[in-house]
Amino acid sequence: MQKTILLFLLLVGFSKGQSQILKTSWNDIVNKKDEAWFQSKEAEEIAQNVLLYQRDIGGWPKNIQMQEPLSEKEKSELVALKSSSKGCTIDNGATISELFFLSKIYKQNPKEEYKNAFLKGLDYLLMAQYENGGWPQFYPLEKKYSSHITYNDDAMTNVMLLLKQIKDKTDYYSIQPSEEIREKTSRAFDKGIDCILKTQYRQKGVLTSWCAQHDEFTLLPADARSFELASLSGYESAKILFVLMSVKNPSNEIITAVNSAVDWLEKTKITNLKEERIYDEKGKMIDKKMIPAQNSEPIWARFMELENNKPFFCDRDGIKKDSISQIGLERRVGYAWYGSAPQKVLEKFEKWSKQNFLKKPVDENNVTVVQDGSGDYTSIQEAINQAKAFPYEKITIYIKNGIYKEKIKIHEWNSNLQLIGESQEKTIIAFDDYFGKMGLGRNSTFYTYTLMVQADDVVLRNLTIQNVAGEVGQAVALSVTSNRVAVVNCKLLGNQDTLYVTGTGKQYFKNCYIEGTTDFIFGSATAFFENCEIHSKKDSYITASSTPKDSAFGYVFSNCKLTATDSVSKVYLGRPWRIYAKTVFLNCNLGRHILPEGWHNWSKPEAEKTAFYAEFQNNGEGSKTQSRVKWSHQLSKKEAKKYTKENILNESQPDSKKQWYADF
Repeated sequence: MQKTILLFLLLVGFSKGQSQILKTSWNDIVNKKDEAWFQSKEAEEIAQNVLLYQRDIGGWPKNIQMQEPLSEKEKSELVALKSSSKGCTIDNGATISELFFLSKIYKQNPKEEYKNAFLKGLDYLLMAQYENGGWPQFYPLEKKYSSHITYNDDAMTNVMLLLKQIKDKTDYYSIQPSEEIREKTSRAFDKGIDCILKTQYRQKGVLTSWCAQHDEFTLLPADARSFELASLSGYESAKILFVLMSVKNPSNEIITAVNSAVDWLEKTKITNLKEERIYDEKGKMIDKKMIPAQNSEPIWARFMELENNKPFFCDRDGIKKDSISQIGLERRVGYAWYGSAPQKVLEKFEKWSKQNFLKKPVDENNVTVVQDGSGDYTSIQEAINQAKAFPYEKITIYIKNGIYKEKIKIHEWNSNLQLIGESQEKTIIAFDDYFGKMGLGRNSTFYTYTLMVQADDVVLRNLTIQNVAGEVGQAVALSVTSNRVAVVNCKLLGNQDTLYVTGTGKQYFKNCYIEGTTDFIFGSATAFFENCEIHSKKDSYITASSTPKDSAFGYVFSNCKLTATDSVSKVYLGRPWRIYAKTVFLNCNLGRHILPEGWHNWSKPEAEKTAFYAEFQNNGEGSKTQSRVKWSHQLSKKEAKKYTKENILNESQPDSKKQWYADF
């Protein structure tokens, strides 16, 4: 009789405990259970569910209540699903919450299976990151909007905060990875910060905040579900700012981003409305409305127009409305259209801003970029962004040796700027965009640059500028679209389309090494190449000029050396991208890889009458002119005299002033 009573009491106790767990959400179990509970049998049973739901790739699906008991059939089905990676995600806290749970139970019960699952999940997060630093909602990638960089519901920022705890070697997570993995998390976090900075939206040139999702190629705000249109987000921007403010010794670029976003939050906060919820007799919310309320607690709209910050609201039809009263009950009640999360940012910002302020260099016209933080900046783009617009005096950015994995743009307003590397060989700027990666249609080539110069009067010196995408099609290393640009003692490395020299301006390349495969010097500019080595890596074409019809000169190569990889033997000097192409080689050494015919018409017979391809007193095995195409030219001494540097690059200016290229 006593045994029967005891068994009954045990069953009642177990049933009561199980009932309590089932009534508790997975989120509350992960975040609110104390350490003692993680020593319990209940915790171990749930941990086994967590292990079962994890896929071989390391991630978990979303919206799973891990505490719910599994039948033997359900367990077998989950084992069968292990090899499938479909549905693995960081959305709605998935993967992050499971890793946090494993860390907590491992601290109390250090089983290897918990540690291994945690490390596999961490590897999944590192694997899922885009090269540009962002994270998609699902990985492997799924169709439509889920492949966008996803700040929505704090998905990416939750990942970054986890990585930060690990890279900073805190004890927040009880499972510590190897130093190699920790270094990977550190790099991933830094790339994530870079992505955040690059996706911050400029509204009429002024930095504001972020969208819930950004296109993974253009980094611009993007649509998600039909009621989640491209916009500025009052909710997601808050967590992004917490991530930025968590960075120790932040760069000027981070400080500027935070200051600008906080200004935007102050500008867009709403203090004359509050939310009123209406419930039925069972406590279920049946409606929601916004009512006037003077001096109420600040709130922010979830969606604001990109152009003017005006709040908007959508039903599933995707049509913008001015207020939540204009949308249907299902969306009105079933979505958080306003929130107060940014208020916590503003409260933290007051203290943060006193400790972190823009670091102005002693001499703003002469700054240094050093990766270890010992200079004025750690990022080349940051130094450019902080330079004066349209300065009267030359601004020089000195760049110490290092590999700078940056995509750099010298904007039109960054005129009169010099980038000077410590050494050509060891000051390396590298990026890996290419045509297929950009996915922007037929003009994707022009977005693939590693470094783009849009400003006039720019000097690049002692640098290696490289597109490291490999042989994957068009991939630009250096793009120059402006006037009076000098590139001196630089290495320009790539494959197809290495150097894009274009626009109506004049450009000067001196003592440079330029390599590539196909059309690796192309565009419409007037460009003078002096004492350069032009190296072909493949049987193909060197130049593809698109000189405008009324331009006196196109590309002129003077005293250059044309070399090739040993296996290369069939290279053309050029072909016409546009039919008025102009290219001239004077006093150059042409290697044996240059074909006897010299030039190609790109299957454009009409170009044979309009293009101007010429040579003068070249030497080397590839300089023999007997078999050159008949429509090319061999210049006379008189004709060659006009192809001087002065005649090509001079610009009209007062006699007392030196020509722009005179100091090189």
